[in-house]
Amino acid sequence: MPVPPGACAQAVSKNRMVRAMEIRIKRVYEPPESGDGARFLVDRLWPRGVGKESLRLDGWLRELAPSDALRRWFGHDPPRWAEFRRRYRLELAGKPDALAELRAAAARGPVTLLYAARDPLHNQAVVLRELLLEDSVGSGSDLDRTQAPGGRHAAGTRSHPGRTSFEQRPAGARSKRPKSSQP
Repeated sequence: MPVPPGACAQAVSKNRMVRAMEIRIKRVYEPPESGDGARFLVDRLWPRGVGKESLRLDGWLRELAPSDALRRWFGHDPPRWAEFRRRYRLELAGKPDALAELRAAAARGPVTLLYAARDPLHNQAVVLRELLLEDSVGSGSDLDRTQAPGGRHAAGTRSHPGRTSFEQRPAGARSKRPKSSQP
């Protein structure tokens, strides 16, 4: 069952309810709200036309942003989204300390990840939120952790049960699902 944007995710684990982290994503150009909780900018570059005072930031997590090379390669081109997600997750796997700090903030209360990209479905904050929620709930849950803003699924973000967040399908391996006749 989809979780409304900004709502706290819950999952059933060993016959009890477990409260997961509340992590929102928002464009930096949207005004701060009281329910945002701790606000972190997750872009490598400072957003154009935005004063530092107006963002009400709790931190600028440049180290968690995609590398310059990956950011330039992606260029927010939706056909490159799946590969961007894969590459960005590999980069994040090498930054456990920075991720731990963000997880700790999310464990204390709501967190809002701020990004400057125009596309609310294809940006690094979507991937980072997805990763943090996967880690908080566990890989065996029925919870749909891949919901994008507005209640839609981000393209290519469905999780794979039984796989860890960074585990990849072996090179050349194909999905066991039959191809659909639908376009």
